[in-house]
Amino acid sequence: MNSRLIRSALAGLLMAATLTTAACGGDGTAQPGASVSGTGVSGDVTVFAAASLTESFTKLGKEFEAANPGTKVIFNFAGSSALATQITQGAPADVFAAASPATMKTVVDAGDAEGNPTVFVKNQLVIAVPKGNPKGIDTLENLSKPDLKVALCAEQVPCGAAAKKALDAAGVKVTPVTLEQDVKAALQKVKLGEVDAALVYRTDAKAAAAGVDGIEFPESAQAINDYPIVLLKQAPNKTAAQAFLTFVTSDRGKAVLGEAGFQAP
Repeated sequence: MNSRLIRSALAGLLMAATLTTAACGGDGTAQPGASVSGTGVSGDVTVFAAASLTESFTKLGKEFEAANPGTKVIFNFAGSSALATQITQGAPADVFAAASPATMKTVVDAGDAEGNPTVFVKNQLVIAVPKGNPKGIDTLENLSKPDLKVALCAEQVPCGAAAKKALDAAGVKVTPVTLEQDVKAALQKVKLGEVDAALVYRTDAKAAAAGVDGIEFPESAQAINDYPIVLLKQAPNKTAAQAFLTFVTSDRGKAVLGEAGFQAP
């Protein structure tokens, strides 16, 4: 190969490296606003996410993988408090998306967060009832009727803390027949006909619209949950993790989350 061809080849390689650096930070992590595809990310990304994010994050994970061949997004969906405990006890994860600032604070205070969490969506409670609303429930106060079976999330879980706040705001006393560890479990009780109603997030009722109805109530405005997301300090794959986080907060990520019923922060 003559010297001119060699110089041409080197120039091409330099240009490719420059384009990659422009899309990434100095350590190869994607910067906010950068295109997710074409950044050279690869490998597994392990995301610990609140149960209420199951449908929307699953969809975003598939789109991220399609845009980044060679990546695989592995999700662990559960109650945020349980996920925070797993992280602080050393469970390997790249990203944490919680359903409340309080559960995120557990991870931040333990020194396991890389930088400051970002609130990326909000969520609001509804009353989930079996399709057709056979008991005619239309207010939060209805849930105090002694003949109704009601499921709530446990108070240490974000949906349970929000339910308590809404019930307190309404001055309503509810005696649940069961306390669940995440919102999906509470919703499942309604779908199976084991309870007459449950307080769940609007997004979960929407995802289960084939089998349940979501009854809006004004007191839910007193208990809107912020959802923070953060890169974890001990992330095994920080480059791909940052790219996924950037995708979640991108315009496409906002569109998918909005379609699921989440509110803008």
